[in-house]
Amino acid sequence: MNAAIDVLQSTHQHINRDRLWQSLMELAQLGATVKGGVCRLALTDLDRQARDIFVRWCEEAGCTVSIDAVGNIFARRPGRNPDLPPVMTGSHIDTQPTGGKFDGCFGVLAGVEVLRTLNDLGVETEAPLEVVVWTNEEGSRFAPCMMGSGVFAEKFTLEETLAKVDAEGVTVGEALNAIGYAGPRKVSGHAVGAYFEAHIEQGPILEDEHKTIGVVMGALGQKWFDLKLRGVEAHAGPTPMHLRKDALVGASIIVGAVNRAALGHQPHACGTVGCLQAYPGSRNVIPGEVRMTLDLRHLEPARLDSMIAEVHEVIETTCQTHGLTYELTPTADFPPLYFDQGCVEAVRGAAQGLGLSHMDIVSGAGHDAIFLAELGPAGMIFVPCEGGISHNEIENAAPDDLAAGCAVLLRAMLAASAAIAGGQLAA
Repeated sequence: MNAAIDVLQSTHQHINRDRLWQSLMELAQLGATVKGGVCRLALTDLDRQARDIFVRWCEEAGCTVSIDAVGNIFARRPGRNPDLPPVMTGSHIDTQPTGGKFDGCFGVLAGVEVLRTLNDLGVETEAPLEVVVWTNEEGSRFAPCMMGSGVFAEKFTLEETLAKVDAEGVTVGEALNAIGYAGPRKVSGHAVGAYFEAHIEQGPILEDEHKTIGVVMGALGQKWFDLKLRGVEAHAGPTPMHLRKDALVGASIIVGAVNRAALGHQPHACGTVGCLQAYPGSRNVIPGEVRMTLDLRHLEPARLDSMIAEVHEVIETTCQTHGLTYELTPTADFPPLYFDQGCVEAVRGAAQGLGLSHMDIVSGAGHDAIFLAELGPAGMIFVPCEGGISHNEIENAAPDDLAAGCAVLLRAMLAASAAIAGGQLAA
């Protein structure tokens, strides 16, 4: 019997839990913070050191490593048929300024552990396997976020990306050259047989539901707006309440409308006012202007449009009632994404086969997998993180949960390799 089939039919996780944890802890030393987190910004020398470790570990695992012109690193384990498009996995190793040990890094090192486990088991896959480190997913030092996967998916051009600058005026191109990771490989045209990304949830749902594995169905659509409300500044004492044109009172009504719209379109809906500034900002002056942001998200395009329509109606009526004018400016529009059904089923089947508690879940955050889904079949695997906390130095995840997510990744990648060989998944 084929060894890959043996793994797929086994209820054993096979993953070396302690080795995965040790790798995560070793990587976390690069940029370690006093509070137990990690500060390892993209294309810094600390990022170089982390990249060097990844390359070394993959070469030790028998992989061929290549680097493209935006610094994405591809570690390939050969398959029986080198002509088949690879089954890929990966994430990022750059962090937020006050980041944690697991965001991104788990996805990368889960991929490395899959390779190591296959070597331990002597398993040869039909299709090649690849583990990828995507450049600058966080967007903390250089905007935009998901930069490396965005160039790979031709969402951004290489030229405009290399010209992006950080706060000190250093370009992406200069930073790549400084750390020695401006590679010769072309940034696009790379076949994607299937792509899986393992990740901590970065939210509290799995923990709240007491589930180990999140089978990610897709990613929420997002629409962002800047809203400017204008009333009349006036003295807080002599101006009667019924004669005021208070922009902040109007804003407070709209904040409530955003919250109500999200609560009224469950499941999956989110609505947030993340920024709000009142002007002139004096304690005894009625605010004559408010600037605020609106962030509305949903998995279903029609429901997202309905949420926006509800909020827009409240803006209109509020301005009429309170004597205000407004400017509503769209700033971002990301359509909802549904992951490939074959990849979703591979994740679900792996969780079931291993006897792991699981549930369908939707990603509310952006991930490299969202860009990869436009190039080939893609899916994601979520595991719980303590308190749902991420982008924070106290970010934490349990070794057993991480190992379980890695075991699901192993089985999903093997299943995808077999499917690609049988013509069921294709780029």
